[in-house]
Amino acid sequence: MAFQDQTIKCKDCGTDFVWTAEEQEFYQQKGFNAPQRCKDCRAKARANFNDRNGGGGPRQSYPIKCSNCGKDDTVPFQPRGDRPVLCRDCFRKSKGE
Repeated sequence: MAFQDQTIKCKDCGTDFVWTAEEQEFYQQKGFNAPQRCKDCRAKARANFNDRNGGGGPRQSYPIKCSNCGKDDTVPFQPRGDRPVLCRDCFRKSKGE
């Protein structure tokens, strides 16, 4: 399928922007929908989303004792106590890394 550059009107600021044939091919390969915002408005929307959802800041860490090896470590979630919690090394080994 041959793609051609398309002009799209940004739903936020109303300016026209070009959605290139290369971008269209990439979007199709990834299964993405066509963009509705220009690059500037997408960047603003992404920044607003990150601000609202705590993105970019330091993560909360919780101290644990590994259920497998007994080593002290931290994890980025609060353990509930109903499941074993692994240190980074044991977690990587369990995933085959």
